[in-house]
Amino acid sequence: MPLFSNQPNQNAAVWEPQAADTRLAKTAGASPAGVFTSDLSVSEYVLLGEAGFEPLGFVVGSSIYHVGLQVGRWNKNTELQVLTQAMYNARELAMARMRAEADHLAADGIVGVQLRLQMYAWGQNCLEFVATGTAVRHLAGHGAHRAPDGRAFTSDLSAQDFFRLLAAGAVPVAFVLGTCVYHVAHQGVMQSLRQVGQNQEMLQFTQGVYEARELALTRMQAEAAAAQSSGVVGVTVEVKNHVWGEHATEFLATGTAVRRLADEHKLPETSPKPTFTLGLDN
Repeated sequence: MPLFSNQPNQNAAVWEPQAADTRLAKTAGASPAGVFTSDLSVSEYVLLGEAGFEPLGFVVGSSIYHVGLQVGRWNKNTELQVLTQAMYNARELAMARMRAEADHLAADGIVGVQLRLQMYAWGQNCLEFVATGTAVRHLAGHGAHRAPDGRAFTSDLSAQDFFRLLAAGAVPVAFVLGTCVYHVAHQGVMQSLRQVGQNQEMLQFTQGVYEARELALTRMQAEAAAAQSSGVVGVTVEVKNHVWGEHATEFLATGTAVRRLADEHKLPETSPKPTFTLGLDN
């Protein structure tokens, strides 16, 4: 069971387009006269302040990647490792560039991370992997909330969940993921005929999907362990069909790895608690 590295080529990982320099130089984290930018809602912005953090700037990482081809036997369940590696590398490049922008702003973390794919008409065989989020800094400025490697943490938690996590005495470490591109075997003609009109489990399909999902979850868990976290919250497993045909599918597991804070860094008991208001209108 191969566990793919999450360390792409370092020169490529830290590359940033020069066009971003002007924007970052005029952002709050880089200049006292700069303004912050964010994808936070008004409520999230206020709640972030209650948690003792300030937004610095909207940070972006991108990688347009050509995903290669791999041949697999049509009647065999098997991982397509060439495609899996490509999906890993492209996402990690985007994440690394987003984190590099946060480093420019001396951020303690990035909240609300979103990782999405998109295609362009001029690149039908290419996918753009885009990572976005809001760089934030703790107002006390002691750096205790940073990841164990001393750099900004990354998290896909909402501001509300981020606040609750801090109130519970924990902090995000890293947005972690695991992926597996898997070829689920086709059924033979005779097997299909034998199942006509029958209530019967499609065992070959079940086994293939089960193995693919487990590979994705295992790799996500391995990333969390490598990040020196104590656990992962908000785990989701998505099934994505891209450009490889109906029997080649990507299974993507994501979540936020977290760790416990020392008692002196917990939110005080007097901190406001998020509330939920239910309207009575029909």
